Amino acid sequence: LKDKLIKVQQTRLQGRAARQKAAIPTISLVGYTNAGKSTLFNILAKSDVYAADQLFATLDPTLRRLDWDGIGTVVLADTVGFVRNLQHDLVESFKATLEETLEATLLLHVIDSSSPNMPEQIEAVESVLKEIGADAPILHVYNKIDLSGDAAKIIYKTADVPDRVYVSAHSAQGLELLSQAVQQCLMGQLQQFDLVLKPAYGKLRTQLYTLNVIQTEQYDDQGDLHLSVCIAPHKLEQLIKQAHLPLDEILGKKASLFQRPLEEFEIDHPSQ
Repeated sequence: LKDKLIKVQQTRLQGRAARQKAAIPTISLVGYTNAGKSTLFNILAKSDVYAADQLFATLDPTLRRLDWDGIGTVVLADTVGFVRNLQHDLVESFKATLEETLEATLLLHVIDSSSPNMPEQIEAVESVLKEIGADAPILHVYNKIDLSGDAAKIIYKTADVPDRVYVSAHSAQGLELLSQAVQQCLMGQLQQFDLVLKPAYGKLRTQLYTLNVIQTEQYDDQGDLHLSVCIAPHKLEQLIKQAHLPLDEILGKKASLFQRPLEEFEIDHPSQ
């Protein structure tokens, strides 16, 4: 098992580096075993990941690239289910699969809201996250509301930062709220940027318009378009890099905020 985990770790490094350079946000699903993580992953990614009522049914983290409403391209990562009282050497070994969690932009902590042991299971997951040093923002996803009787809803930590969302992966209740909550989490850290787009960069302007982030726009005498946008830095970086456009020409002095080279986004495929 440990040898397999080492191989898993090695095959992930190249793909993770490519995603970081391309500024692609990663959403990592974590949770106690049997909380419904892989079922939720299947729905969100429209894939067919092995979902089983079994310890460590998901060993190799499964990755999918998809377009998230209001965000654009993201990578969704499914990880191994957590358990209580996991032996220390196994915690060390499973760090291989949990490294997607360490590098995530956002964690979705999937919780079985129908379990009588829910508090202990939440504590077990939080304990492992702390031990491996995961410090990404967390959105708590209370799953299986078709069994618990909870209503589909979002509970906010602050006025615009979601803390919990109640869903059922089985019945699809609340999935639109989950999409909304993820969008709010990822777009929560907004900044204002002044951009200069040459006439040939019209596609980038269209993408910014589609995201509804343009505040003002005006053409100068040379035909260049001056835009003021309010957008998450990682999203702006992603759009510019995927279009292979010059950061310094578009952003001016603020280009220094984004030091990584322009590279095309590529993602490794699970278990080849």
